[in-house]
Amino acid sequence: MPKMKSVSGALKRFKVKKNGSIKRGSAFRSHILTKMTQKRKRALRGSKTVAEVDSTRVKRMLCQA
Repeated sequence: MPKMKSVSGALKRFKVKKNGSIKRGSAFRSHILTKMTQKRKRALRGSKTVAEVDSTRVKRMLCQA
């Protein structure tokens, strides 16, 4: 049986933390930030975690499940 290949796009976007949750970056932070309020830009800073309903799908893409 051949080796499982992980999705390379998922490898670049997600990291699995020690407790099993998956870390992700925030969307809407690349360009056209002048019309966005400072409060909104501060809220989008830093990393977030993937929701529980999506975590099994992401783990399968990363060959973790």
